[in-house]
Amino acid sequence: MQKENIESILKDYQCSYMGTDLVTANTVKDITVDGDNVSVKITLGWPAEGIMKAFHENLHNKIKEAYPKANITLDLNYEIIPHTVQKSVDRIKGIKNIIAIASGKGGVGKSTTAVNLALALKAEGASAAILDADIYGPSIPKMMGVGGRPDSVDGKSLEPKIGHGLQTMSIGLLVEEETPMIWRGPMVTQALEQLLTDTNWKDVDFLIIDLPPGTGDVQLTLCQKIPVSGAVIVTTPQDISLIDARKGLKMFEKVEVPVLGIVENMSTFVCPKCGTVESIFGQGGGEQLASENDVKLLGELPLEKRIREEMDKGTPTVSADPESQSSMAYREIARKMAATLSMRKKDYSSVFPKIVIQND
Repeated sequence: MQKENIESILKDYQCSYMGTDLVTANTVKDITVDGDNVSVKITLGWPAEGIMKAFHENLHNKIKEAYPKANITLDLNYEIIPHTVQKSVDRIKGIKNIIAIASGKGGVGKSTTAVNLALALKAEGASAAILDADIYGPSIPKMMGVGGRPDSVDGKSLEPKIGHGLQTMSIGLLVEEETPMIWRGPMVTQALEQLLTDTNWKDVDFLIIDLPPGTGDVQLTLCQKIPVSGAVIVTTPQDISLIDARKGLKMFEKVEVPVLGIVENMSTFVCPKCGTVESIFGQGGGEQLASENDVKLLGELPLEKRIREEMDKGTPTVSADPESQSSMAYREIARKMAATLSMRKKDYSSVFPKIVIQND
């Protein structure tokens, strides 16, 4: 048994989340073979607490099947690093990756999806945060069960509110709930930039930004000024939603932000009395949209009364019932989303030394 034999086994191990094998994905950091003793170190670029045990067992069994006498030591872990963003856009201190959650139109459950995906990333072992970018209709504070004005230690920056373990920021925390935001585009853009840059984000692996619905000038400008590593489009299967979702995809293409995938929300409704499954808004729309644009369908989420009720109470599903089927669906989507991002080009600028020239 040689090192090359073990590497061959790892190269044959396909990961559905990354869409390739462990060797090609550059996750294999070390292989040591000493007689019958085999030691393998694998470092994923995405949080995977929910599948780590199964991953360990499957890989162990695969090596054992080829070499029954082997004494196998597997070191499986994950490390999240920054990925590249748009050119000429500065990164935000304290944030490794920003993922924008968008939809072409309102009413598709984008904010609900954004909140639960942020909580799902946390459940998978990442440090996560959420920013409410909907200046006109901020809903994240209510969904996260947070309120009151953010603290400011130095009078210049804001401390994020903590809801369900997530760092949270929204314009809704700075104005009265009934106060309408009668602002023009430039004011909205400036307000969002300030919320993003003037908040003391602390060691965030993933900041989820809940973008406002639509693809107008405001959304395009925001995407051009925010350092985004990737985007996710939320839609329903309905044809009307898909038309606008396509516009969202094209918007991100214009600003050179990679679309990590599509989330189809409200895919099916299961009658609580008879168990009949109904596709109220049609079916197959998300898969069709993903196929047409060569992106992943990250997952399909049900239309459930309970998800809405929990959001209204400020206790999102992933936090309220972590073991529920819906929570597992959000976590599966979060893993696929983060794994897809991990395969994108990485940003190593933070590890390079800074050269300062001084005149004596």
